[in-house]
Amino acid sequence: MLNVEKALLNLKQKDAMLEPFFKDIKMHLERYKKARYTLAKNKKLSDAINGHLYFGFHKTCDGWVFREWLPGADAVWLFGDFNGWNKSDTPLSKIGNGVWEVKLSGKDALKHGQYVKLFVKHKGYFFERLPAYVRYAQLDDTTHMLCGRIWMPEKDFEWTDDAFYSKTAIKNPLIYEAHIGMAQDKYGIGTYREFADIILPRIKKAGYNAVQLMAIQEHPYYASFGYQVTNFFAPSHHFGEPEDLKYLINKAHEMGIAVILDVVHSHACPNESEGLNKQDGTDGQYFLESNRGWHNAWKTRCFDYGKTEVLHFLLSNLKYWQYEFHFDGFRFDGVTSMLYEDHGLGTAFTDYSQYYSLNTNVDARVYLTLANELIHSINKNAITIAEDMSGMPGMCLPISCAGFGFDYRLSMGIPDMWIKLIKESSIENWNMFYLWHELTGGRYGEKTISYAESHDQAMVGDKTIIFRLADAEMYTGMMKEYHTPSIDTAIDMHKLIRFITAACARNGYLNFMGNEFGHPEWIDFPREGNGWSYHYARRQWSLVDNPNYKYEWLSDFDRDMTEFVTEHNLYEKGETKSIFIDDQKKVLVFERNGLLFVFNLHPTQSQESVFVSCPRSGAYKVVFSSDKKDYGGYDRISNDYIYHTKKTTHGLGFEIYLPCRSCAVLEKIKVNKK
Repeated sequence: MLNVEKALLNLKQKDAMLEPFFKDIKMHLERYKKARYTLAKNKKLSDAINGHLYFGFHKTCDGWVFREWLPGADAVWLFGDFNGWNKSDTPLSKIGNGVWEVKLSGKDALKHGQYVKLFVKHKGYFFERLPAYVRYAQLDDTTHMLCGRIWMPEKDFEWTDDAFYSKTAIKNPLIYEAHIGMAQDKYGIGTYREFADIILPRIKKAGYNAVQLMAIQEHPYYASFGYQVTNFFAPSHHFGEPEDLKYLINKAHEMGIAVILDVVHSHACPNESEGLNKQDGTDGQYFLESNRGWHNAWKTRCFDYGKTEVLHFLLSNLKYWQYEFHFDGFRFDGVTSMLYEDHGLGTAFTDYSQYYSLNTNVDARVYLTLANELIHSINKNAITIAEDMSGMPGMCLPISCAGFGFDYRLSMGIPDMWIKLIKESSIENWNMFYLWHELTGGRYGEKTISYAESHDQAMVGDKTIIFRLADAEMYTGMMKEYHTPSIDTAIDMHKLIRFITAACARNGYLNFMGNEFGHPEWIDFPREGNGWSYHYARRQWSLVDNPNYKYEWLSDFDRDMTEFVTEHNLYEKGETKSIFIDDQKKVLVFERNGLLFVFNLHPTQSQESVFVSCPRSGAYKVVFSSDKKDYGGYDRISNDYIYHTKKTTHGLGFEIYLPCRSCAVLEKIKVNKK
């Protein structure tokens, strides 16, 4: 059990500026301890959280049992094709604590694949609902609404990933964020198996060691990007059946790729007949009541994290995805929205007092802490990532240090910075000191994942980095023989922005699918306004596969970049140390893990002699350069030339020629003396 006083002492050693808020933090920790005891008493949390093994459909020795938590219901019936869709034929009995149950005799009373629903009575009203723990749902051809299905195949899926799952730690996270449905080149929705067979090999070849899957939890509206979840235990029917998702994850593990679930526990779809909203007829079963229960910007429902039954439901959901599908971790969506009563929309977070106020949702903090404890107790190598823009202190500190227990926080300010720079000023006016600060900043002792652009910037109404840099020439200037100053600058800067982001990343790097090769089109899901077209809801791999296009250059650069990061253990060892910044010349020089990184971001001015200060004397050689012909460069930076340090008025170092819009990485080498 957590020692609160010791945890606060550990926190003080990490960040003494938090001491004025220890009263609040102590209260948060005491609330966590109380909730944990209520859920598990003195047992391991992972042993006590088993909602998915109790609720829902389960086989017994002589038949079936079904249970559902519906505390506000006056009567409940189960119906479906198993009883001819008779709504009053199969009533449930109330067994206490708001739980309803029905036992069906005979092993064939229910069968795998059958459609099922609940018929609920509340204060004289009757309505249909889906079971909260349903493990698969599909659209009904008649109503076009989701209908639950009993999913219990006679033969269990045969996993072959024992050598990977729960045993392999991803030490240099290179994460490939992907959406199953639009991962294919075809005009239509891609499937789990297509992703496994066609896209996973691309991800492996590109050098990424983890894939972060969006839109996995069931959502009826395809264009929601998966962020309006209705059925939390059901893999999305849009992409195939549950076994198909298991096939994908098993195959990823065989390739040495971890699989992270983009989990949405920050809010829920407001649909009543398909999701959890008013499932028992009341407004506050799973969600907060009145206005607090609604996210006004997203028009979705907000969970009541202070309710034990809701905590048990959400925690069981995490355990289910780990055990049933072998997910290696979770990226928690919308953490900022969870943590604050205003969902982070009305606060600038300019000082610590704004993290500890009446605006803070302490119950949400308690849930997130419990979630991290549970996930890591199931798999010590699991990865948890917080999507938090507020910078809440302690997010990525251990619970023993009064933290939330997340492994990583997304550096959400970096993609915003890049877009701001590109939109608001020309490259020659970029502030190098500001750039360095944003790329390398972060709370002491907390791990972060950096990324150059987010999936939101690929949506209609916004632009990706390559589109902002190249603009209309994306449509006319991507043939390799085509050159203009603007398109050449776009290609070079796309490489440099991604590489400097990856090189300065504190602990990991993320890429959204297609951005690695400068995918030219935005994302627009089929809708009435575009004639229900899939043209923009896909990834055009044919472009990068065509050797006549510059997309191949960008893809090859990104592949070699990830290989470089992995080979040199950039995120395991060493922090970035600034050596030299020249804002006028747009030159940045820094050291990391014994390597010297030299960037010239000026759009037009090459530097004849950039002095590189070295911490150690000796010989240095270029081991990575953006100016290779394979990447669309001109091979002006030699990979064979040996640079010898010498003492000058500037200190110990050497001079190097650095073309405009290029970078070079140098490593100390041994030179055989004759």
